[in-house]
Amino acid sequence: MSVAETLSYLAETTGMNRHTDHIIRREALAKLSAGALGLGLPLVDPWGQQNIRAETTKPKSVAVVMTRWSKRLHADVITSKILNGWNADGGPGPNLKIASMYVDQVEKNDLSQAMGKKHGIPIFDSIAGAVTVGTSGIPVDGVISIGEHGSYPRNEKDQHLYPRRRFFSEIAATFEKHGHVVPVFNDKHLGPVWEDALWMYQRAQQLKIPFMAGSSLPLTFRQPEISLPMGSEIEAAVGVGYSGLDIYGIHTLELYQTLVERRRGAETGVKSVQWFDANDMWKVVDSGVVSEDLLAAALALGPKARSVAAARKTKVKHTGLFLFQYNDGLTGAIFMLPNFTRLCRVAVKLKGQAQPLATLTEERPLPLIPHFSYLLKALEKMFHTGKPSYPVERTLLTTGILDRVLTSRFEGGKQLLTPELAIHYTPVDYPHAPQPPLTEPFTG
Repeated sequence: MSVAETLSYLAETTGMNRHTDHIIRREALAKLSAGALGLGLPLVDPWGQQNIRAETTKPKSVAVVMTRWSKRLHADVITSKILNGWNADGGPGPNLKIASMYVDQVEKNDLSQAMGKKHGIPIFDSIAGAVTVGTSGIPVDGVISIGEHGSYPRNEKDQHLYPRRRFFSEIAATFEKHGHVVPVFNDKHLGPVWEDALWMYQRAQQLKIPFMAGSSLPLTFRQPEISLPMGSEIEAAVGVGYSGLDIYGIHTLELYQTLVERRRGAETGVKSVQWFDANDMWKVVDSGVVSEDLLAAALALGPKARSVAAARKTKVKHTGLFLFQYNDGLTGAIFMLPNFTRLCRVAVKLKGQAQPLATLTEERPLPLIPHFSYLLKALEKMFHTGKPSYPVERTLLTTGILDRVLTSRFEGGKQLLTPELAIHYTPVDYPHAPQPPLTEPFTG
């Protein structure tokens, strides 16, 4: 389908959801939680329930399956908080303990061997060994699978082929062999290819494995602080990402979806996707299919504000637009602008509000990527309750959108119909990190 045909199709099919203009600012939560990480204190329970780290509650044990563990990689910013506290400084941390580990690649600057020895954690040469901790059963309360970073190939669509399906396949096979399942968290997107993502989801459903996945960005700090109530009438939404299409396209999609899933009617999935390159994406904007005002609002955030006029001039590799049509009529739009801006951004137009709401994610580098503490809180809750903290279907959908957009790009920007992405789910009101005091300059 040509650009002109696509614009005509979208003009006919684009619908807008309408509901409310109420915005939750979470001021009370911010006051309760501000400074908790900096003071080395346990994070407060967002619902005012008793903190999981009560003295009467024993830590839950987890097996950690990872591709590679070096400083500041995902394995590091997750496991180090379990071993060394929220600030990775020896203070209090999640009410979890690591019972075993499997490391797929031990390379230069590896930390797994030294950390395993320091903390008395056995490292097994198989995933089954880690999940069983070398026993004839499943003695752990959960499994964390971190298939991110390391030396793995890429396919023709430039997807980094991390072994997430292999990891989950071996975890699930071990559960099946021993007749016992425990909750599993898969870091970042499923797959990364759609066929693997769907297989993982269906396998979890088959064995009734409590399953959770996704990026840390739905839980990170937002600047400015915004949140949308359930049932919001979203008329339009635009996301902005940066860096590589696979590695940061999923982060941007996850942040975007955690906001737009809160619209009236919940989520019913996506019916088509299309990639537009650095030239053609501005035709979509100029046609009015995607709001230039929302893009401008997203780019204006932070001290390093950028303009749409400047964005129009960028032609670097991977610059482009993810355009996707939801089944309920909302048009999804994410601009990938590498080397032009940093931090993922989303702007939303609600019915009855003249001004859009916009936010960017605040990824503070210290102490040791703090927003991963809030991802760990979600994991901690799942391992203690046995139930996912939020639906894995969100990440199944974002994985599918990303895979299909990259397929469209590989096929020259062809529009793809996606009946397989008619994924229905009801979101939950799981909170993101409250805005902490600004103790360092904010950089956008």
